[in-house]
Amino acid sequence: MRAGNLDRLIVIERAVTAISRIDGTPIRDWRTVATMRAQLLKNASDTQEGQRGETTNAALTFRTRFLDGVTLENRVTYQGQQFEIIGMSEIGRRRGLDLICRRVGP
Repeated sequence: MRAGNLDRLIVIERAVTAISRIDGTPIRDWRTVATMRAQLLKNASDTQEGQRGETTNAALTFRTRFLDGVTLENRVTYQGQQFEIIGMSEIGRRRGLDLICRRVGP
């Protein structure tokens, strides 16, 4: 994996649950695990018409250096948008990761 190809900046975040001090209800928040360089391999969008009307699903595939502990429970923030990780594959023996992500929200 050549460093020159890692031309995008992504943030990997993990969900944490805390208890609200005001009313004691659980609050879900996202904490930064790592900020790292990545290569954007694929950028695909799909427009679907359903019950909510027409929606556009954006799917991105990022290639990064290997980071231990990344799971499908994490999410990626790229250019201010959040993406859920829907698939991942290890490259070689802990050399890198391919993260297949889908945009969260509208």
